[in-house]
Formats: sequence, C-alpha cells, structure tokens
Amino acid sequence: MTVRWGFIGAGYVASRAMAPAVHAASGAELYAVASRDAARSAELEPVVVHDSYRALIEDSNVDAVYISLTNVQHKEWVIAALEAGKHVLCEKPLAMDIATAKKMVDIAAECGVVFATNHHLRCSGTHRKIRDIIAAGKIGDVFSARINHAVSLPERLRGWRLDSAAKGAGVVFDIVVHDVDTIRAALGAEVSEATALVSTKSLGQNGIEDTSMCVFRMSNGALVSTHESFIVPHGVTSFEINGSAGSIIATGVMGQDPVGEIRLRTSSGDEIIEPDDRENLYIYSLRKFEAAVNGKGAPAANGRDGIASLAGAVAVLESVKQKKTINVEALMDGATR
Repeated sequence: MTVRWGFIGAGYVASRAMAPAVHAASGAELYAVASRDAARSAELEPVVVHDSYRALIEDSNVDAVYISLTNVQHKEWVIAALEAGKHVLCEKPLAMDIATAKKMVDIAAECGVVFATNHHLRCSGTHRKIRDIIAAGKIGDVFSARINHAVSLPERLRGWRLDSAAKGAGVVFDIVVHDVDTIRAALGAEVSEATALVSTKSLGQNGIEDTSMCVFRMSNGALVSTHESFIVPHGVTSFEINGSAGSIIATGVMGQDPVGEIRLRTSSGDEIIEPDDRENLYIYSLRKFEAAVNGKGAPAANGRDGIASLAGAVAVLESVKQKKTINVEALMDGATR
C-alpha cells in the first residue's frame, strides 16, 4: 500500500529533509501539507495544500501525518491526528513532559495506529553498523561511552529554539534527546540516572541554555558523558564506546547526512569499518515506518523510544534545577501518577 502523507508544518526539516525523502521513497506520496504559509506549503510539492491543520487531519485521503511544529504544539496535533485514526510520525521531543508523551502512546495503542518518533540518527548506516559491532561482542562488555554533539546552530534554525521556553527552546530539548536515543539504541539499555550542567554563553536568550554537559548511568552499569552545544563552529562530532575487548571511535556521525568514519580499535590494531550502506537517513526512516503501517515490522524509533529520550532530557533539566543526580525511573513513575 502506498502511504499518503500529510505534513503539518513546513519548516526546514520538513522542506529540506522529509519532503525530498517522501518524493524519493517508493511506497510514499506527499499528498497534503498545512502550515502557516500556504506558499511555503506549496513549495513542498504536495497534491493538496490545506489551509488548516484540522482540515489536513480530516482529509480521508491522508493515511499518515508527519508533525514538525514547535515542541509545545506537538501535544494538540499529535493527539488530534491519532484520534482521527491517522498513523503519526512526530519530531522529537514528543512533548514537553513525560505524562503527555505517555498519553500519546496510549492513544495510539487504543486507536490501533502506528506512532513513531523521528529520531533520524539511529537510522544512519554508521549507527546501525556501530550497533552490529557491539551486538557481535567485538568490544566485549561495554564500560563507558561519550558523545560530542557540539555544533553551530545554523542561522535558519535560530529563533524560537534560542529564546522561547514556552515553545520548548534550548539545546537540551533539541540535541540531548537525540543523544539519549542514540546511546539507548547502541547499548540496548535505558538511562537510569542523569547529572548535568548547562550554560548560556552567546546564542541563548532569556536564560535559554545553548550548551550542556551530561553524565548518564545506564541500566547495564555503563557510564556515558555527552556534550551538546549550539555555539561550536569548528568542532568535530563523535561517538566513542569503550569495552573490555576494544573501542569504537566514530567521527562525523552525529549529523543529518550519511557520512562519517567508524574506527574499531582492539588488541589487533585499528580497523576502519565501512557501514553496509550510506542510505539517506530519512528515506530509511520512512521505509521502516511505511512497512509498519503495512503490518511488516516496526518503525525505526517508536513512541516508547520517544518517551525514553524525552525522559532523559527532562532528567537533565531537573538535575540542573535541583543541582543533584536524578533517578530517571522515579521520574517516569512520577509522571504516571
């Protein structure tokens, strides 16, 4: 079955990543777009441009809805789309709080539709290969990992991400959620504790953080450190995992493009490992989602993955606020009550 997509929002990721991926992917059609700017919606080349989000959701020709609004708007339109019987792919973070994200997952289950989080990094061929190396036991028992995800936020993405707490601004909701998802997928473990510091150095306004450093304890005992930033123009992103038998040192792998190098270091020396493919991350994500819609497998990152990455980010913000280590399981339990 060809999945007919409706996009709510026509911002940068929707227009420069997701729309081209839908047009290029087999089994997909960009049927409708709704945004605040009809001309911008039309630039994505859908079959139909709707003048409201509600009209798109009520369009019987739309099978699945992709939502890329500001973070605070996810709640209303994810729930509306799910309750209308649409499959939903939502940008991260799913919501501003854990309880709302859990509600989304529950509604999706009740309505019998596919609900996924657009965590693109785990879709990269490099990250899939890293997971294969770990699963094959080539680095032994994993002791620690670290992620360097310090970049320069492009001009086109500045605005509410830097100055509006009400809309979900800041590097934690923008990048930490991705790093939490990345380490969960790589280690097959959950974040159990989080400790963090943040700062506002140059881009952040109104107290919005533009840099963070976090330490996580995983459920398998591994310790993970991460560095996220909007203000580093000349850094190199990296992902390093250290185990009893070896280490993986991956560079240039924390972006939207299928690039980067994987180096496996063991007692035998260094080996450059080439991923099985360098497919467009978003096409891979769409293919997994569309297969799930057709009853074949699961999306790359489902709603529960979205809850877990959000919980990691919320724990980081709570650690900063309370100046202590936060138990993530207790945080999740508290969101249920």
